[in-house]
Amino acid sequence: MTPKFFRSGLPMYSTIMRNLLAIFCAALLVPGDNVLFASASPPPQAPAAQEPANLSADQLNSLVAPIALYPDPLLSQTLVASTYPLEIVQLQQWLAKHKDLKDKALADAVQKENWDPSIQAMAALPDVVKQLADNIKWTTELGNAFLAQQADVMNAVQRMRKKAADAGKLKSSEQVKVETKVVESKTVVVIQQANPQVVYVPSYDPVVVYGAPAYPYPPIVYPPPPPGYYAAGMAISFGIGVAMGAAWGGGWGYNCGWGHNDVTINRNNTFVNNGNINRGNVNRGSNNWQHNPQHRGGAPYSNRATATKYGGTARGDSMATRQANARQAQGQRASAGNRGAGAGASNMAANRGTGAGASNVGANRGTAGASNMAANRGGGGGGDRVGNQQVRSTPSASNKSAFGGDSSGMSRGGAQASSSRGSSSMGASRGGFGGGGGFGGGGRGGGRGGRR
Repeated sequence: MTPKFFRSGLPMYSTIMRNLLAIFCAALLVPGDNVLFASASPPPQAPAAQEPANLSADQLNSLVAPIALYPDPLLSQTLVASTYPLEIVQLQQWLAKHKDLKDKALADAVQKENWDPSIQAMAALPDVVKQLADNIKWTTELGNAFLAQQADVMNAVQRMRKKAADAGKLKSSEQVKVETKVVESKTVVVIQQANPQVVYVPSYDPVVVYGAPAYPYPPIVYPPPPPGYYAAGMAISFGIGVAMGAAWGGGWGYNCGWGHNDVTINRNNTFVNNGNINRGNVNRGSNNWQHNPQHRGGAPYSNRATATKYGGTARGDSMATRQANARQAQGQRASAGNRGAGAGASNMAANRGTGAGASNVGANRGTAGASNMAANRGGGGGGDRVGNQQVRSTPSASNKSAFGGDSSGMSRGGAQASSSRGSSSMGASRGGFGGGGGFGGGGRGGGRGGRR
């Protein structure tokens, strides 16, 4: 029998196949476990978060430009203090409330605050505190870079110093002594105070002393210089000298260890010694500085590796993780305070006793304490040392004249910190120096500086 065809020209069995296919497709749409076939494609995975790359040499050069010409002790202390951005803002607010305190009264009062020794010692340098606090985003990025790339940051400082010296803008003067020295086979530019008892904070426009940047300099405000400033041929100006007194009892607390690109500590310094004995803020077994996360105040670190090293949070962590770490840090600070109080009570109890027995206990404890303190105190280097490194000096030809060249100075302009600035500044600082436009803006940041 001849098969029947439809108008479409298809044989009857094709109709049967279409019906079977329709039934099969309907079965696929039935919910539940009765479906025999289904596409089991996995849900799309979110891209894995990648650790931000280290800052490049050009980025680091620009990042350190505003402080690279600080005398070595001030430079090292500023780098250390920048790793505690929240405490810098707290110090600025504290200073605004205690303008009447000077010299020893200031040193005694600030030691009572539970801040890192590097922050406490900054109280005698309000201009530096203002610059760091008013530009807290840059300060935070500087501290983050120093924690993650310490050797790279120190190398960047040397590159900028050499660039300024080669341009004839960095020379010895009445305020600073500039020398080229060899430290453990490394040739470095060393800047020290001309008078060890007086420190002058340099002020300058990076564009003037270094030239145009490959990567924009931090957008720190540089107001117009006073009349006649350029005619004087100055590239760097200095503020009023600050006498080193009670605030630096025992000398500066920090110095640059150029031989290993690190920062060394001086245990004889008033604040370092106080922090070491009473609060456990300083590593007892080494003269190399070590970051203390208890003073971080919950500010996130720049990457996960650094956060893991110090037990904190990193940029990109969830709010719950940040809050948990903040609570943990607060608990650690409270515990440290209780331990200090306990030690004080124990000493007081020992001193309260009477009779020969109590006297012997007091005498024995006094001897042990003195011995421990003596053991903890390290000597500060001599004239032929940088930090703890032996050096041999090669006077630079540039030491013979004063600063020359065209120029301007750098002021400490910027927005004033408000009483609520701590939390908002930390939030603003999370953007990251290395991402996108970085600091943004042009290299000069709004004009050139003037003499303070």
